[in-house]
Amino acid sequence: MQRPSAQRGRPPRISRDEIVRTARRIVDEEGVDRLTMRRLAKEVGSTPMALYHHVRDKEQLLVLLLDDYAARMAREPDLPADPRERVVAAAAAIRETLAACPWIAEVLTADDLMSRSALWFVEQILDGLEESGLSPERAVHGYRAIWYYTAGEIIVRAAAARRRAGDERPTYRERVFADIDAAELPRLARVADQWAELTAQDTYADGLRALVDGLVGAP
Repeated sequence: MQRPSAQRGRPPRISRDEIVRTARRIVDEEGVDRLTMRRLAKEVGSTPMALYHHVRDKEQLLVLLLDDYAARMAREPDLPADPRERVVAAAAAIRETLAACPWIAEVLTADDLMSRSALWFVEQILDGLEESGLSPERAVHGYRAIWYYTAGEIIVRAAAARRRAGDERPTYRERVFADIDAAELPRLARVADQWAELTAQDTYADGLRALVDGLVGAP
């Protein structure tokens, strides 16, 4: 008679690193909305209850993912000495990393979740703004404006790319612009046929510099 196994029905041991790696794969391939504790447990061959021994809830899991991504953001040890250029360089580094995984920007816009590993970049922006003459309080407001601009640019571009993916039909905007009344909207009519091309151009750096100049005063 076969002796029953002591391990029967017991899920395999899992580690926090394995949980984070699997969660990262899910959000990279399918988006953050597809990440649930039940789905994650199935992917690692375990149970939701076993996951809770490593991760308290989905919010903590997202924080772990944010830290995982932020830890791979390349710090620039030689940031520009000029304070406004330091602000531009730090903000551009954030944008470069988040543009590759726009779901992070969507999560961070809730303002409730924050990665400790990314605070170095925030520190550089605050430092540059204060050195440019802003008070600590105004520097925080300036950082917030820069972050909103950066996150909005990432999210809008990512959403537009998803809508266009695999769909060759004219967009609603293209149909609207094709029928613009030049007598009513002359300036829009003048650039209507170039609108898609112009708005697809990457003008983030120009907008960022204009924003920083507006915050601290044009040089």
